[in-house]
Amino acid sequence: MSALTDLKSANCRAPDGSKSQPYDVLIIGAGILGCAAAVTLARQGRGVILLERNLKEPDRIVGELLQPGGVAALEKLVMRECLEGIDAVPVKGYQVFYKGESSIFWYPPVGVQEDCTDGEQGVSGRESGDDDDLGVVASPGKAKRRHEGRSFHHGKFVMKLREMAGRDGNVRIVEATAKELLKREGSEQVVGVECSTGEKGKQCYFAHLTIVADGQASKFRTQYAKHAPVARSKFWGLELADAELPSYGLAYGVIGDGPPILIYQIGTHETRILIDVPNSIYDAASKTGGIKGHIRTNVIPTLPKSVRPMVETALNEGRLRPMPNSWLPPSMNRTAGVILLGDAMNMRHPLTGSGMTAALNDVVLLRQLLSPQNVPSLSDTEAILTQMRTFHWKRKEFNMSLNILAQALYCLFVADGIIPSPFLSLSQGPP
Repeated sequence: MSALTDLKSANCRAPDGSKSQPYDVLIIGAGILGCAAAVTLARQGRGVILLERNLKEPDRIVGELLQPGGVAALEKLVMRECLEGIDAVPVKGYQVFYKGESSIFWYPPVGVQEDCTDGEQGVSGRESGDDDDLGVVASPGKAKRRHEGRSFHHGKFVMKLREMAGRDGNVRIVEATAKELLKREGSEQVVGVECSTGEKGKQCYFAHLTIVADGQASKFRTQYAKHAPVARSKFWGLELADAELPSYGLAYGVIGDGPPILIYQIGTHETRILIDVPNSIYDAASKTGGIKGHIRTNVIPTLPKSVRPMVETALNEGRLRPMPNSWLPPSMNRTAGVILLGDAMNMRHPLTGSGMTAALNDVVLLRQLLSPQNVPSLSDTEAILTQMRTFHWKRKEFNMSLNILAQALYCLFVADGIIPSPFLSLSQGPP
């Protein structure tokens, strides 16, 4: 594909055969961040085209637990309704099991409910089985309710976000696979994208600003990011049917002599278990009976007794699926016309379930920095670059704690020597 001379006299035409005016924003990837950004920018009056290679409901084993900070970000974006109608389960804290003992860590309290007379008064930190209180702090005549997260099927949440984007008149959603970012001739400025759209063949779309939000396996990251992802382990996921859990409204962490295990409901009848398996353990297990044998021998005995039968059943039914656990420090956006966001730009170990929270809070910040008041026209690439420098440093106020906590906890919970030095490089200097 030859370079473009400018947006109007390009040798790559739009799908209708014209050389029409560019969109304000082109977003590659209709996942959590892509959809949230599309809706947010469209509400500011920007014309948005949202590209997604497959608009069918996604089927993933991560991106299923939205922490309270992510729920709060959805509320700021006026998008909380996307959590409705998807059988989402409230999450009010964690119960951590360690060698036969357990402790509950509730999310912090917020607000005051007057005249609590329905028996919901409770005490923070009580043991499992106290389903009635679920972390409501007792006080005479009053009760403070706690922050809540939500867990759900990832695909159902994404489809709700896409539905909201599709209802906005300023958003156009196109099923297409982005192949190449188009650049202005004689410069690195990105002016659009070349796509393939099945039977229609090659199509080109132009925009003042292109947002790359194509996820963990981003095909464009190497062109614009300083760092490459490091993956030293995988989560192996199983979906359990009607599992008997110790309590309702909690996520569970299991810590033993090996890497950590997460358990949480993703629906009324479905529960997810994620088993972290470092590459070194996987290589050893492959030689001695496979990953299923490792789970049966080393994982199932450490789980709460009520969960063990359903894990064995799921293993027998062959539902085991892997997902890399990657660490990617953020890089500053320095190229005119394009910015990387979401997992394409920054990842941390999913142990703390903070990926969606980080992404949604990035959209909250982006809404402010790229607002029409701050950047009247997205064709002003210098203004955008200035704002993205601010974005890079300002997002650290929120995301640095998420990144460090995720990596530090993982390094704490795994056995000595499993995680090499790249995972310990938590504080990167300026790019």
